[in-house]
Amino acid sequence: MQYYSVPGKNSQVTAEAATLLVAMIIAVDTGGTKTLVALMDADGHVVKQRKFPTPPQIPDYLTDLTKAIDKMSAGESIKALSIALPGTIINGTMVWGGNLGWRGFDAAAILSKRYKWPIFVENDANVAGLAETKLLKTIPNVCLYVTIGTGVGTGIITDGRIDPAFAATEGGQIVLEHDGILRRWETFASGKAIHQTYGKMASEISDKQTWYRIAKNTAVGLMALVPALRPEVIIIGGGVGAHFDKFDSDLIGIMREHLPAKYMPLIRQAANPEEAVLYGCYYSAIDSLAA
Repeated sequence: MQYYSVPGKNSQVTAEAATLLVAMIIAVDTGGTKTLVALMDADGHVVKQRKFPTPPQIPDYLTDLTKAIDKMSAGESIKALSIALPGTIINGTMVWGGNLGWRGFDAAAILSKRYKWPIFVENDANVAGLAETKLLKTIPNVCLYVTIGTGVGTGIITDGRIDPAFAATEGGQIVLEHDGILRRWETFASGKAIHQTYGKMASEISDKQTWYRIAKNTAVGLMALVPALRPEVIIIGGGVGAHFDKFDSDLIGIMREHLPAKYMPLIRQAANPEEAVLYGCYYSAIDSLAA
């Protein structure tokens, strides 16, 4: 597959998608605690953005979202609206909403009554993984993106695209033994779990022993996923991923100790650990428009 660089960014888009870089795209990063809405230009740059706390109820979320979109789109030529949601997305519908607790939320169907642009809805980790994979110098056959924030999300990117066969997977929900009991990975490895366990945000932790335990909790989940998925690259993002330099050596060391060498992938920090979802919404929209 041939790729072209996007002006001003060390990234790649397909030749077909390059012809569509002519108008603005509105990207929406819906997180467990905050939602970020951005207007992105033809080069994938953020022109302007608005942020609001993610409401616990869907109707309130839609009210705040449409207000932000209306202000963002006024006087602009909009090509598409690309929305990232946490949880399981099947055929554009959030069937399971993770930490938000939302179920059966068909955002595209609701918003299409108000906006006439193409509307795309995708899992947040999938689009973040898409953006981060496109930043790599060489696109791997399989790239596993792991976002560690309020929860733990995973995105599986094959040959530079979101793989539809794995688009609804939720790596953070794998069940592992921890402290003698079976628990979902994100219940002991997420940013929320870190705060509950240590009483601090990841940004406030400096103790090396604490970071070793965080590395170990992260590693056990990765080591369960790697032999099945066989990623060539693992990218760590999210709020905790922004502090990867504090636990990367421990994480890699633990994995090398327990994984056969033939399974060991390259592990790296996300280039944009907290903005990858926005860029991923952009790339996802471009790929969808080109399809």
